Amino acid sequence: MKSTVSDHPAKPDLNSKEGDSRERLIASTRELLWSRGYIGTSPSAIQARSGVGQGSMYHHFKGKPELALAAIERNVEELMHVAESRFASQGTAIERISAYLHAPRDAMRGCQAGRLVQDPDVIASPELRKPLTDLFEFVRVQLAHILSTGIESGEFDQNLDPIATADMIASVIQGGYVLARVSRDTAPFNRAIAATIDMLKKRAELGQLQRTATF
Repeated sequence: MKSTVSDHPAKPDLNSKEGDSRERLIASTRELLWSRGYIGTSPSAIQARSGVGQGSMYHHFKGKPELALAAIERNVEELMHVAESRFASQGTAIERISAYLHAPRDAMRGCQAGRLVQDPDVIASPELRKPLTDLFEFVRVQLAHILSTGIESGEFDQNLDPIATADMIASVIQGGYVLARVSRDTAPFNRAIAATIDMLKKRAELGQLQRTATF
């Protein structure tokens, strides 16, 4: 079953009176970066998709790197908002992490941020890389904090390493995207998410045993 994604940047409405040329350029670049990557996104492709001419494009942005940065920052802003809202949900640590893992995603298209990390030109640019670094650091820190809270409350066993587990969860999501894309099937992604939640539940069972043993 194919997943959907709530932060999918729709193709801009070229007839919209509200959409100015700058926003259409950013929206078009976001879509092209997701589908083609940074190297495969040319200024001419951005102009064709947005309906914005070369003169107007270079009026708003000095060049492709500056426009790409604006698009990446917009992606990161939205992805952080989605993650933050899921992490802030009510419930146990497992329930909050599960809410994040089950956020709508288009596994077949891959991660908007993760796909760019594989682009050598993006990684070579400190400016383009920074918002992506900030996003993944934010996710890992939030996951580690929730896991630490679960350990302190006795929900998880005391031997659980919150930082290593947070890294594992973040890696599962990105690896799930890769498996879904290469197999052209969302099943590997969904199985990876389910296995991660199952692992957390087993650590919660160990936590329950530890609490019982102290009584």
